[in-house]
Amino acid sequence: MTVTRRNPGLGTTASGQLSAACLLALALAVPWGHARGADETRPRTMSEILEASKPSDWRPLDPENTLYMEIGTGRVVIELAPDFAPLHAANIRSLTRDGYFDGLAIIRSQDNFVVQWGDPDGKRGIGKASPTLPPEFTVAWTPGLPFTRLPDVDGYAPAVGFSSGFPVGGDPAVKQAWLAHCYGMVGAGRGNDMDSGNGAELYVVIGNAPRQLDRNIALVGRVVQGMELLSTLPRGTGPLGFYEKPEQYVPIERVRLAADVPATERIGLEVLRTDTPTFEALVESRRNRQDDWYKVPAGHIELCNVPIPVRPQP
Repeated sequence: MTVTRRNPGLGTTASGQLSAACLLALALAVPWGHARGADETRPRTMSEILEASKPSDWRPLDPENTLYMEIGTGRVVIELAPDFAPLHAANIRSLTRDGYFDGLAIIRSQDNFVVQWGDPDGKRGIGKASPTLPPEFTVAWTPGLPFTRLPDVDGYAPAVGFSSGFPVGGDPAVKQAWLAHCYGMVGAGRGNDMDSGNGAELYVVIGNAPRQLDRNIALVGRVVQGMELLSTLPRGTGPLGFYEKPEQYVPIERVRLAADVPATERIGLEVLRTDTPTFEALVESRRNRQDDWYKVPAGHIELCNVPIPVRPQP
């Protein structure tokens, strides 16, 4: 719809449009930045919000909680979540520093679900790491827990949002919070016993968010770079997507903590903070997409559809 603005002090033609002379006078008298009208009120896109972000809106990855997993096609970067799974994070750091993962393999790729890696024979020793861990399915929801709440309802939790860059569900009534199984989230595989997952077998979500797993297994982090190296792997043909033959395994060359890697070999990455007005503006831009292509803004967003931007450090 086109709206014609009328100014009482300006003459109009019989058709109701401003005269050419008046238009020329306006163009000369009003600076271009203030003559844009509708452009000034148009909601910003995510790209525009990120372009306008400040350095303080971003945080670097903590090298002590960043894993580099090297496979034949490149490096997968994983950020651990010690605030939600401190014992698992500590165990994974211990396994990594002992070289446990070096030479193991990706053994499962289940379509629209997970990619999993670990020891296919179950014979490798775990060194100083604990063989079992208490289930870290939830944490206490305290006033000190950072939490940026989303405005929309969620079918799996009374409240959802983000804490330190991770997708979180929570229940204020029972004062519990937990990480959510969104795309790219990394978890510790376990058996039927709740304490049987120790981080020696890990998986990453590669499909539609299986949120039914929330509070049933310990999530330990998320992939921040290299997801395409995992999500495009050939699907396993065995039950649950396991590879049936050893020659199908995808070798893991080695896994290291960024803190143990020479500075020249690290990847300098930073993540958009989720406790800033910039992030809240980003969420709103995704809830109500008003890019030129969109005709009907949804006015709603699901937890796992909120992107968490990652960029090289300047």
